[in-house]
Amino acid sequence: MKHHNLGRVISIANQKGGVGKTTTSINLAASLAVLEKRVLLMDLDPQGNTTSGLGIDKKEIESGMYEVLMDESTLQDAIVETECENLSLLAATMDLAGSEVELVNKDKREHRLQKAFSKYKGEMFDYVVIDCPPALNILTLNALTASDAVMITLQTEFYAMEGLSQLMDTIRRVRGALNPDLLMDGILLTMVDRRNNLAQQVEGEVREYFGQQVYQQVIPRNVRLSEAPSYGVPVMYHDIRSVGAKAYLQVAQEFMQRQG
Repeated sequence: MKHHNLGRVISIANQKGGVGKTTTSINLAASLAVLEKRVLLMDLDPQGNTTSGLGIDKKEIESGMYEVLMDESTLQDAIVETECENLSLLAATMDLAGSEVELVNKDKREHRLQKAFSKYKGEMFDYVVIDCPPALNILTLNALTASDAVMITLQTEFYAMEGLSQLMDTIRRVRGALNPDLLMDGILLTMVDRRNNLAQQVEGEVREYFGQQVYQQVIPRNVRLSEAPSYGVPVMYHDIRSVGAKAYLQVAQEFMQRQG
């Protein structure tokens, strides 16, 4: 049940690091913005790579994700505009790393983000994309509790399926205890090298097991994708013709179809 007018909220999650979560958060959000949707990107990862990947210095942000979770700032006051048209950001601030410890003693600690959403008085977005930390911790639980759906990014590597059951289990527990309406948006395969036999095998297994839940479009390994964050821009602003940019624009279109 929605109790806010923020927009449709999607968390991008996987407790493993380095599986394309931040890359996907930035580039899916930017692709949706290019397709003329109003998008709010939230950086819930204390590493703050989504924030810096959009060319924003964490040290210069006065209020962001931490302040919103701690009720020290309203959501609308903490949102900043980015260089990309239609794309706004709720940045990760320096204090976010400490928030996990602080949240433990708070009342209804898994509902802090949801509560901030319910008080939102600003303009509505089409989509809100949350970049979750690479852990199944209190921050990720806050994101899943406040979300309409979750997208899982999965690298096609040997141990890909291993962590997935743990994540699925967490999603089931969140549905049972915190957010019965949480949907599975889908599984996006990232860093795919189709010349590699193992990658092909893993992709085959994931598709066989999860069927329609897996996005048709995959994200290839692409040098432009890995370069873009150091320029502080999404890949389509770095090189629109690159296979990485084209892949994310395709994912954005598939994503919009999935949202019905």
